Amino acid sequence: MSEEGWARRVADSPHVPGAAVVLLGAGAVGESVARAVTGGADPQLVLVLGVLALATTAPAAFLRPKPAAVAVSAASVLSLGLFHSLTAAGLAAQLIVLYRLGRVGGQVLATCLAAPYPVLALVRDADAVTVLAASSALAAGWIGIARWARGEALVHRAARQAVAGSLLEHTARGERARIARELHDVVAHHISMIAVQAETARLTTPGMPAAGAQRLSEIGDTARAGLTEMRRLLGVLREDALAPEEVADRRPQPGLQQLTELLDDVRDTSGAGARLIVSGTPAALDPGVELAAYRIVQEALTNARRHAPGAAVDVELHYTEEALRLRIRDNGPGPRGAAPSGGHGLTGMRERAAAVGGRLRTGTTEVGGFLVEASLPAGAAG
Repeated sequence: MSEEGWARRVADSPHVPGAAVVLLGAGAVGESVARAVTGGADPQLVLVLGVLALATTAPAAFLRPKPAAVAVSAASVLSLGLFHSLTAAGLAAQLIVLYRLGRVGGQVLATCLAAPYPVLALVRDADAVTVLAASSALAAGWIGIARWARGEALVHRAARQAVAGSLLEHTARGERARIARELHDVVAHHISMIAVQAETARLTTPGMPAAGAQRLSEIGDTARAGLTEMRRLLGVLREDALAPEEVADRRPQPGLQQLTELLDDVRDTSGAGARLIVSGTPAALDPGVELAAYRIVQEALTNARRHAPGAAVDVELHYTEEALRLRIRDNGPGPRGAAPSGGHGLTGMRERAAAVGGRLRTGTTEVGGFLVEASLPAGAAG
């Protein structure tokens, strides 16, 4: 391991490795004792200086970053304040513990522990060690703090990316389910009609040549195979967003003929009055238009039951040559304040109307209550 890598490992570890502490402790004690002996100090002072030098390094090996930083800093300041000396090993240990303290997010404590060194450099004749400690202790702490802040930023960025990815996936799943629903509602009907008409033509046409009957039978088989394959593919799109029983549901899609049953269900479940009013000349419409009309009425009735429980509802169908006009109106109290413009229900109704080339608006009536109006193109049934 390189010297730089070893130094980084020592600084970033929860405890400074024992080998490093032994080297730092031996160096601190040896330097302190050598200074004391050279200066002619008595044996008791030599012992005190040796113990104090050991105290400036040893806590890094046995304590977590915060208590280790406090112990080493206290011993270092005491050594400088009382004996005007600090060993090179003690200074190295001080920088390491302050850096480690910054790495675990102890910004305030690291700053406070580094503050005595500039004070000592100012209030007394500063030697080189004091000046070096004053200029580097705070820098070591803030380098550690910068590393900690960078790590926190990376963690938060990863969390934000995960949340954004989840939202994107949820949106994509909802869009896939919507596309699958629309395709199944409209295209599946037409394919089913091809199969039924081919089979009906084969069975009801008298005197049909065997080759023609065979061709019609093949058309029906191809249509049924295509319908099965399409449903399998749509099941792949829908399986992430819908329950298994919904995916497996293969009942025919509802149309305007089922509105009577829908209103009967509303009367039975809510006890409120519900009328179906039809004007104009009823005509067979495109299955997609009929499905959109049914779903709009269904959602409007659901909203009325939720927001105006007990209110009577009128469902009006007006057939013209160009369009089918829907009008769903309840006699409830109406929304508080302005008419609501948000919510998934209203958005879904607008999307369904727009999908078949129609338009929809909502709002309050002159006498209260809530109104849903839609105009859908009267395309002929295929």
